[in-house]
Amino acid sequence: MLDVGKWPVFALLRPEDLRLIRQACVFGSAGNEALYVTVNDEVFSLGTNCSGCLGLGDSQSTIEPRRIDILCGKKIVSLSYGTGPHVVIATADGEVFAWGHNGYSQLGNGTTNHGLTPAQVSANLLSKKVTEVACGSHHTIALTTEGEVYAWGYNNSGQVGSGSTANQPTPRRVSSCLQSKVVVNIACGQLCSMAVLDNGEAYGWGYNCNGQLGLGNNGNQQ
Repeated sequence: MLDVGKWPVFALLRPEDLRLIRQACVFGSAGNEALYVTVNDEVFSLGTNCSGCLGLGDSQSTIEPRRIDILCGKKIVSLSYGTGPHVVIATADGEVFAWGHNGYSQLGNGTTNHGLTPAQVSANLLSKKVTEVACGSHHTIALTTEGEVYAWGYNNSGQVGSGSTANQPTPRRVSSCLQSKVVVNIACGQLCSMAVLDNGEAYGWGYNCNGQLGLGNNGNQQ
């Protein structure tokens, strides 16, 4: 049993339901949205449902957990969320699903329409197996088994690593200095991205006005 009792969003769940939770994520600006996985690999969500971020097919708030059928039975190995909010997961099979706020194409489906249900991120990733995902405020990056990094979404500060500040509507490989490198871990700040290589080197790109990329300057890195 996972102890989620400190989160008010779970306060109304029955004890027998709480005992079945083995994995949970609480998100949203006030911690009032949640997604959880049971010991039987069923996936449920509840909360205020801003921008359809609960993945239930509508924008209705719910204090009763509702099942996300498309994700049931899939082993979630990585989960991240942005402040829109948008939610992105990677499964044990290497698939990526995304839903929620999409005003900057952070769901990677080539549109700016909010996603009310989880949809597989297929563009440029269908032949890849993703092991880890990370979200900034409105952008997303993904790491593959081959050590490649793909990025998409909001790019006002160069956080998708494309060399420009144009938003990226679908996953695009971050090449440049990472072209022949093997990445083993990724992370995002609100408007920046980071990668750690198999040799221990760290790379950063995106917003840097406070020097958060550790480059010795405060210029954005595209």
